[in-house]
Amino acid sequence: MRLGKMGALALASTAMVLMVPGASAQQAGGTREYDVPRQDLGSALRRVAQLSGTPVIVPTDLVDGIRARALKGRYLPEEAVAQLLRGSRLRVVAVGDTLVVQREDAGQEGSRADQGEAEILVTGTRIRGHGPVGSTIVRIDRASIDQSGFSTTQDILRSVPQNFASGPNEVSSNGGTLGQNAGFNTGKGSSVNLRGLGASSTLVLLNGERPALGGYSGAFADVSMIPASAIARIEIVPDGASAIYGSDAVAGVVNIIPRLDFVGAESSFRIGTADGDFQDYQISQLFGAKWSSGHAMISYEFNYRGRLAAADRPFATDDLRAFGGPDNRLNFSNPGTITAGGRTYAIPRGQNGTGLSASMLTAGTSNKGDSYVGTDILPEQKRHSLFASFSQDLTPTLRFRANGLLSARSFDQRVRPSGDGARTVPVANPFHVDPIGTNQPISVSYSFVRDFGPETQRGVARAYGGTAGFELTAGRWVIDAGGTWGHQFERNTTLNRANTVRLAAALADTNPATAYNLLGDGAFTNPATIEKVRGSIVSGNAGTVWSISVRADGPLFTLPAGDVRLATGGEYRKETYSDRGTVNDITTATPSVGNVTLTRGPRTVRAAYGELVVPVFGEAMSIPGFRRLDLSAAVRTERYSDFGTTTNPKFGISWEPAAGITLRGSVGKSFRAPGFNDLRQDAASKAYFSFNVADPRSPTGTTSIVVLRGNDPDIRPERATTWTAGFDLRPMPGLHASATWFKIDYRDRISSPAAQLANFLVNRDIFAGIIEENPSATRVAQLYADPIFINPFGIPQANVRAVVDARLQNLSVVRQSGLDFDLGYAFDAGGGKLDFGVAATWIFHIKQALTETAPVSDVVDVLGNPVDIRARGRASWTSGGFGAALFVNYVDGYTNKTNVLPQQVSAWTTFDLQLSYRFGNAGGALNGTRISLSATNILDRAPPYAAYYTGLFTNGFDPENASPVGRVLSLQITKQW
Repeated sequence: MRLGKMGALALASTAMVLMVPGASAQQAGGTREYDVPRQDLGSALRRVAQLSGTPVIVPTDLVDGIRARALKGRYLPEEAVAQLLRGSRLRVVAVGDTLVVQREDAGQEGSRADQGEAEILVTGTRIRGHGPVGSTIVRIDRASIDQSGFSTTQDILRSVPQNFASGPNEVSSNGGTLGQNAGFNTGKGSSVNLRGLGASSTLVLLNGERPALGGYSGAFADVSMIPASAIARIEIVPDGASAIYGSDAVAGVVNIIPRLDFVGAESSFRIGTADGDFQDYQISQLFGAKWSSGHAMISYEFNYRGRLAAADRPFATDDLRAFGGPDNRLNFSNPGTITAGGRTYAIPRGQNGTGLSASMLTAGTSNKGDSYVGTDILPEQKRHSLFASFSQDLTPTLRFRANGLLSARSFDQRVRPSGDGARTVPVANPFHVDPIGTNQPISVSYSFVRDFGPETQRGVARAYGGTAGFELTAGRWVIDAGGTWGHQFERNTTLNRANTVRLAAALADTNPATAYNLLGDGAFTNPATIEKVRGSIVSGNAGTVWSISVRADGPLFTLPAGDVRLATGGEYRKETYSDRGTVNDITTATPSVGNVTLTRGPRTVRAAYGELVVPVFGEAMSIPGFRRLDLSAAVRTERYSDFGTTTNPKFGISWEPAAGITLRGSVGKSFRAPGFNDLRQDAASKAYFSFNVADPRSPTGTTSIVVLRGNDPDIRPERATTWTAGFDLRPMPGLHASATWFKIDYRDRISSPAAQLANFLVNRDIFAGIIEENPSATRVAQLYADPIFINPFGIPQANVRAVVDARLQNLSVVRQSGLDFDLGYAFDAGGGKLDFGVAATWIFHIKQALTETAPVSDVVDVLGNPVDIRARGRASWTSGGFGAALFVNYVDGYTNKTNVLPQQVSAWTTFDLQLSYRFGNAGGALNGTRISLSATNILDRAPPYAAYYTGLFTNGFDPENASPVGRVLSLQITKQW
């Protein structure tokens, strides 16, 4: 949504948005009786909005400390607001169906001042002055952001019920979760995943434009790079929108809109803390200036969040016995475990490895190691962000505008070991011991954490981007031409890994003073040898997007119900992703530098679109049952350089049979082009491994399989059809209710079946299309010999009975349907205003099949997929400068099928609380200051136990449905100057 110079939707730093949509102030018969007592101006305007059903928007800095006279009589909404503003040097401007309060000297800008309705562009449509017909919009305004207690953009979006936190996010970056593309999160960023259909199926916009993608292979839009203090509001359209925006908008669109029209200065400081010495703090500063022909704003934010250590959260462990679960610890420990002659021998504790003898070893024993020892659940993060915007009228009808973002984040996280493997100790090693007397090399499973320290990932992520363009007002039409450029660079360094070549040489060393000792309880190797063996790997990647566009919208002609409006335009976009080289000091004797490679690109996209809104009936026509009826049609054609052309239409209808009742619906085609990560075929994108899975046909109950992970080389674009139908009710002032049924029919869905690892052989009929039963010995030998194959459990080739293709591929079908609803009621009580509400999503089913002939399985409420019900309730009370808000967050229970026996995961309910006080003009030195004390998860509810197990990864909680942080107490002070 772009904000015009009329001041329309000029949401300043503490903008008060009085949203009670209903009857338009510009419609005949919109008068009503008002009896509003003398009170502060903000409260009086809020009351007029409630009584009239007309949205009234006003920056709070304009009305702070101003008293409004009493209002009594019959007025149109615009007349009522104008009466309240008499003598205040403020005025009211009608912008479409919205009333905007601004200074009297604002808007003296020639012909554009008379085109207020053309200045508003809402997410989900290209037509100014009109919302998307048939679709609903979820809005999170500045006041809601301040009231939530959240300090980052990713936390704000995570609270939205339609957003499933699967895929790339800060917790899943620690490895192993079922979320699609979670392992591609090289910069420790965060994505948005509407409907749980994958982060790449949600289009993220920054002020209406696509930012550069982050992560390995440009896997997702990294919302953590956008400073929360610079956000005016977030608009979410949870409906397919490819006809408007093109690829990726299958599940919906998230548009993050900056505070472009901020005027004045705002300073803010926040500090938060949680158990385990977990802290965060944030400092921000905004400046904004407005003059007769233009506006400028600049915002700076610094955000720091400390690391959350696994030692401070008992559920971060491989050993789940304390929760009634399995012990999934492996033999990689210190002291380690010897394997010889097919049997294991635990290395005794309390000795240094120099005097170890076979008599000290007991066959059939092993030492178990917890991979979480010394690690972090969340990384330490530091981010600097700078956002700036500028607009200037060049003539009364021509405006230049530009904005830009510069964001740089560093991270440091102690992670679970990624290079554990059995090490061969030759007979010549001075610490070698022979448990079975065959004088042969032995295999030792050993953890290097006590030698090197925890494996650590450090790095940086930098995002740069900007837009610039010109806007021409030609009568009632607006023509916009401009360009966008965005670039995100990430570098990740993994430290404290064993260099396999130098380790092998140190194990073969015959000198006890310099040879590597794997047989002691502790670090008993010469420190110089340890330093020699210590390895690392450095990798980098970058994604760039630039585009140019020409857009125009305005009225075609007028019908009795209003203007028929058209938006049309064309775009050209170029996307590039490249590896920035790799410095490998893990598998070569000396560091080797990999070449910079371009990944399947660059990709170019040419697009043309058109959108039409037709008002069929209007209130002025006085037709019973048809107070208003609007129809819309949109179509967009795109040609991709790497796979061809796609055309996607969308149709919408909005019917208002009577005041306060709106029925709406939409149907459209959506499309997602395969991302760079989907098309990769290099070794880094693949993983083949052996594994034991449950098998009811096996006499032992388990069967050894080889699992193929990676990308199918024949991946095709995804296509979907989306439907919505819903209603909006406003039966009385302050009360609203809305519900939206949605259905998504996905074809050629790009997804990995790896989330069902434990069920491959349990449900053979479902997975038959990807299971190769009884593979030949030659086939298995080829897989075992592949350089990317790993065998963490030492499964012999002869034991393998199946090969399962769990690569990313086009699933035959995914069908999802459900219901979104929002209910709220605001009314005066106790000398202030009470506001109650709840927003929720209820998913009826997510049915998917891996092949055209496979049975359909419903995966809703199954770990790795969305739960059926997510909700966020709210209750707030404001009186004068005081405010109190209570939120309740609910995640329904679900089933964990990653273990042999399915486990029921409990529902999770948490509460957030905020108390705040805003000082008005009577506050002296505290004028314009807001102090808030917030507590998220105030009862410190731990995540429900979930034995999350994917074979190579174990956790005691589900990071996709719960936060590991616990209760966070924060204090924030914001001062407007």
